[in-house]
Amino acid sequence: MTSRSTLLTFLTVEILLFAGASLIHAGIPIAGSEHVQAMTAEGVIAAVLTLGLAIGGLRPAAARTTALAVQGFALLGTLVGVFTIAVGVGPQTPADKAFHGVLLVLLVAGLVAAWRARRA
Repeated sequence: MTSRSTLLTFLTVEILLFAGASLIHAGIPIAGSEHVQAMTAEGVIAAVLTLGLAIGGLRPAAARTTALAVQGFALLGTLVGVFTIAVGVGPQTPADKAFHGVLLVLLVAGLVAAWRARRA
């Protein structure tokens, strides 16, 4: 797998996770999990990652820089979510806490992959 395809794969997985979390916080697959602020934040992050995936797919020379930028944005948003959980604001379920942990690991791994990718 090339470094560009690795970056695009990271972005795709991240998009699916953030979009799924946004749907869950909209109460679509699981009623009772509604949280408007979390839904909105995760939806915005999914949209930004989708834009990054499109740019990286259409402009191979920009894939590395774009992946760094959009994953950095997603990491910042995820850290805000972790902070809100830590101070007792927003969803406090064990699943939410575990999900944020998975996101942190995935985003850091994606950023490392983007940082190490060959400059196109």
